[in-house]
Amino acid sequence: MTKPLLILIAGPYRSGTGDDPAKMAANLARLEEAAWPIFQAGHIPMIGEWVALPVLRGAGPDKADDVFYPTAQRLLQHCDAVLRLPGASTGADQDVKIAQERGIPVYYEISEIPA
Repeated sequence: MTKPLLILIAGPYRSGTGDDPAKMAANLARLEEAAWPIFQAGHIPMIGEWVALPVLRGAGPDKADDVFYPTAQRLLQHCDAVLRLPGASTGADQDVKIAQERGIPVYYEISEIPA
């Protein structure tokens, strides 16, 4: 490997939460659990919500659909890979689809990511 990969961690955030803040926080914590192993492998972890949430605070909660999906689409223009975590998620499935269309590797286990 010549340079660290920017790896988007994709998985459930809002899906199945009914927009309950506690459930979304728990989902974000699960996404963030993958950040350290990716970093430890020499790469840069990225979670779309890390970018989208501050934008959403400025835009207002009624703009969630206008912020979350476009943020991921824009991030995927810069990412080198996607790690798809388990769980139902329309947004994460969309991230995988975009990655595949762009020829970006999609990993389903942290152990698949090259060190």
